[in-house]
Amino acid sequence: MSERAENITIINTLEGSHEADSSAEKNFESMINCPALISGLSHEMRTYMNSIVAFTFLLNNGNFNDQERKEFTNQILGSCEQLMLLFDNYFDSVFIDTGNVNSEPKICSVNNLVSELITEFGALLKKEEKNDVVVIHENQALFKDEVFIDNVRVNKVLRNLFRNAVSNTKSGYIKVGYSQTDGILTFYVLDSGTEYGKNSYLINEQNLHNAILKYNDTSAALNLAVTRLIITSLGGRIWVERNGISGTGFYFSLPVKKTITTQIPINKLNGTRIAI
Repeated sequence: MSERAENITIINTLEGSHEADSSAEKNFESMINCPALISGLSHEMRTYMNSIVAFTFLLNNGNFNDQERKEFTNQILGSCEQLMLLFDNYFDSVFIDTGNVNSEPKICSVNNLVSELITEFGALLKKEEKNDVVVIHENQALFKDEVFIDNVRVNKVLRNLFRNAVSNTKSGYIKVGYSQTDGILTFYVLDSGTEYGKNSYLINEQNLHNAILKYNDTSAALNLAVTRLIITSLGGRIWVERNGISGTGFYFSLPVKKTITTQIPINKLNGTRIAI
């Protein structure tokens, strides 16, 4: 087996894997009543709530200057956002587990979808003061690329993978890109961080309870579990590769239907990279 093959783990297949899907559904059913998940969520909620209360108290104290009060406000907003992400991922897992979420594909430009997210990701890095990390938008080809796709859930997956990359990368880069061949759309998020081993385990581990206990990281375990759930529900597959020495490369492929618009490659711009 080649070195590249050893560094690749495929989580699901695009078609013909009814037994695997059934097995995955059974494993994911435990997410709702997972003791480690409930305990972990409770702990993280208390942590963020305590932060909100503490910084609100300081904010109301007249002994601090405007710059310090602005920092307190940012801390409060950051804790609120983390709480919202926790709830969002948890409710997504519950809705998918119970079959209450249906895919709603719409006509979508992949170029526009990724470009808008890149702008959002650049703002996130700035907000979290990740001054030593650059986000790079990679396109293997630029073309008129309107397809039928569930853009809301694809956005959710890309946001989850990007936030995971941000938490793993202190300096270096995070690359986001995609390619399209024969009705299959493949996205990827690559980072130059140091958590390949952890990410590989979390995306592979079918038992969320074990995943949480292994690294004592409820947010990361839930984040990747929900990401896998969404991709599976869309009939896609996700796999992980080592990027560089210890960085992580997440790839996921989805079957898509092209619109009547004809793809027109722009050879001169092939391989374009946009750094923000």
